[in-house]
Amino acid sequence: MRIAYVTETYPPELNGVALGVERVVTYLRGRGHLVDLLRPAQRHERPGPAGAQEWLSAGCPIPVYPDLRFGLASVPALVRRLQAQQIELVHIATPGPLAWAAVRAARQLDLALSSDFRTHFHLYSRYYGLGLLAPLVEAGLRQLHKRTQRTFVPSRSAYRHLAARGFENLQLLGRGVDTERFSPAWRCEALRAEWQAGKAPVLLHVGRLAAEKNVELALRAHVLLSRARPDSRMIVVGDGPLRARLEKRYPAARFLGVLRGEALSRCYASADAFLFPSLSDTFGNVTLEAMASGLPVLAFNTAAAADLIVPRVNGFLATAGDDTAFLDGALRFASPPAAFSTLRTQARQTALQHHFPEVLSAFESALMQLCEQRPLAAALQVPAV
Repeated sequence: MRIAYVTETYPPELNGVALGVERVVTYLRGRGHLVDLLRPAQRHERPGPAGAQEWLSAGCPIPVYPDLRFGLASVPALVRRLQAQQIELVHIATPGPLAWAAVRAARQLDLALSSDFRTHFHLYSRYYGLGLLAPLVEAGLRQLHKRTQRTFVPSRSAYRHLAARGFENLQLLGRGVDTERFSPAWRCEALRAEWQAGKAPVLLHVGRLAAEKNVELALRAHVLLSRARPDSRMIVVGDGPLRARLEKRYPAARFLGVLRGEALSRCYASADAFLFPSLSDTFGNVTLEAMASGLPVLAFNTAAAADLIVPRVNGFLATAGDDTAFLDGALRFASPPAAFSTLRTQARQTALQHHFPEVLSAFESALMQLCEQRPLAAALQVPAV
């Protein structure tokens, strides 16, 4: 296949979407497909061709995420690029102006079109004082995805939510995890000694420290647990606009900033439980990374957690939006770490069922099917927009 892969974010930007997109692009290229990466130029880059399989649009900072950028491109410019690369299918990884232009260009050329639904941007609006705009944002997302033949959704809860909101042509496609990079084998007693954990339970949170991630609830959970276990520890990995405020408000927690590679692997495996209080994620890759590392997870019954966690078997679930239930759930980790051995084993076993190769292969097969179906769509004269 000859694929144009459209994304607003890509490494060295560090977030779950960027890392996931990179893995997909690498896999498809490794399978012999031509993947033309279309993305915004980052601050140190200039728009235009950036190699045989990469094209950079102009970019502007995203208002609520100034370290990230959205792309700007004209439809004629994208038509020329798609023609020059002889593209058969356009895949939209993230929504935005660049995605809209790519959709219009693809439909003008009658190419196969697919998309991912990775982020509840309409829910994000409420965390930034823009709740009145949420219906407009949702309507825009629905219209964008409606123009693609297939929208891949990562979890059953996200699928149900979108179907109920009028999104069409949905296909459930889960996520995978590298079970060697994230494994109990990385557990490090020297790191636990650095945390002064001893035999005390260590709670962990990994993710962007931003309003829509609901991080403060995890920190409040540790405060509550500390009343029963004053020796318990709270480790926070990640960075974001709320970091300074949270560090000041919760001095007992240890904020490590962004970790990568083996340092992140050791951190996961050296903790005893994972807290994931987000209500805005469509999946939450960190949930699967934590489970692969042998950590029982406490989360709300949404996104990946709802699909993966069996309460009291490999973790714990709270009803979505019930903060009290989440806080009370943290008290289950007051026992010594040795008491979690069965939970840890079961969490790891669950993660082992979600290998990257199988998920990526299923995605590849779905794209190939769309390419095969396109001649039929052309025969039906699907109108362009």
